[in-house]
Amino acid sequence: QVQLVESGGGLVQAGDSLTLSCAASGHTFSSYTMGWFRQAPGKEREFVACISGGGGPTYFADSVKGRFTISRDNAKNTVTLQMNSLKPEDTAVYYCAARWGGGRFVDKDAYDYWGQGTQVTVSS
Repeated sequence: QVQLVESGGGLVQAGDSLTLSCAASGHTFSSYTMGWFRQAPGKEREFVACISGGGGPTYFADSVKGRFTISRDNAKNTVTLQMNSLKPEDTAVYYCAARWGGGRFVDKDAYDYWGQGTQVTVSS
């Protein structure tokens, strides 16, 4: 069982940066691929980024490529999403997710564990 807790959301202006963190419980964190997803009102939950257990490789949605980075600290059981050059269309609830094993997992159904989400609002 893995428990995930996100933090770092908030209200920012377009062009600003924000850092989201996800803290995970458990002793085998490095065996999990970690992902970030987001869900805007009235829309499906969509893939943002993921990172394999060893810290790489990383994968990003086209909409955030070049603006967002994902990293992890296996010693601290944390994964971080650094979001730069934020746009109003990045407004959503952001979720951290985990699944056993390495790979490029962009489908939300591939993930077994989810955090409660953190709101990110970008004003224009």
